[in-house]
Amino acid sequence: MTGRIHSVESFSAVDGPGTRFVVFFQGCPMRCLYCHNPDTWRPDGGREVTAEDILTEYDAVKEFMHNGGITCTGGEPCLQIGFLTELFEKAKSKGINTCLDTSGITFKPKDTAAFDRLIKSTDLVMLDIKHIDPEKHKKLTGHDNKGILAFAEYLSVNGIPVWIRHVVVPDITDDEESLYKLGHFLARIKTLKALDVLPYHTLGRHKYEDLGMDYPLGDTPPMSKEGALRARDIIMRGLKDELRQNLKK
Repeated sequence: MTGRIHSVESFSAVDGPGTRFVVFFQGCPMRCLYCHNPDTWRPDGGREVTAEDILTEYDAVKEFMHNGGITCTGGEPCLQIGFLTELFEKAKSKGINTCLDTSGITFKPKDTAAFDRLIKSTDLVMLDIKHIDPEKHKKLTGHDNKGILAFAEYLSVNGIPVWIRHVVVPDITDDEESLYKLGHFLARIKTLKALDVLPYHTLGRHKYEDLGMDYPLGDTPPMSKEGALRARDIIMRGLKDELRQNLKK
């Protein structure tokens, strides 16, 4: 089986535990207004590879992957779930830690067979929750979030460790009510291991210019680190309040 990838990156320290070898998959159905990888949207872009090709590249640097492994991101890796699963199965057979960075957008609660197989060889899922409000999520990404939230619960039920990522964008994802509700929801994820609240940045703006595209967020300023820390505090307050409420029941 072959798949299409945009690129690979060695020695990442921000895409899962330890030092990671990161594979950027090609193709994504989401159109997040703050996306910094618009060059990964087209499913026919990038280069065609086999799982063996990727593992050969990994083997060349594996001595430097301290307590790490392979992370698949995108784009949206689960658009190529067959190829992704083959890669993870072969990686696990070699004792390589596997991490999936996904939006969960392709998950369908009524048809989980492909995901049931995938998670058997997945050590960690980094799940991007763009917005907890379904209508605001649709405005931000072009899709609602029903399947994404169902995916988070599916991972919890199946015992898969989850790291949640949430990007805080001024006037879009930083309102206190939504952040607090996100915390309430995360209290239901029993396998939650980490919460990364990331400040919005404009580092990907030049890619839109290079592609001849308008930058969707225009002059929206970056989110400060202080603003991201405030947002995380609100999310954690919502999570803790929900857990306390559950204990009283």
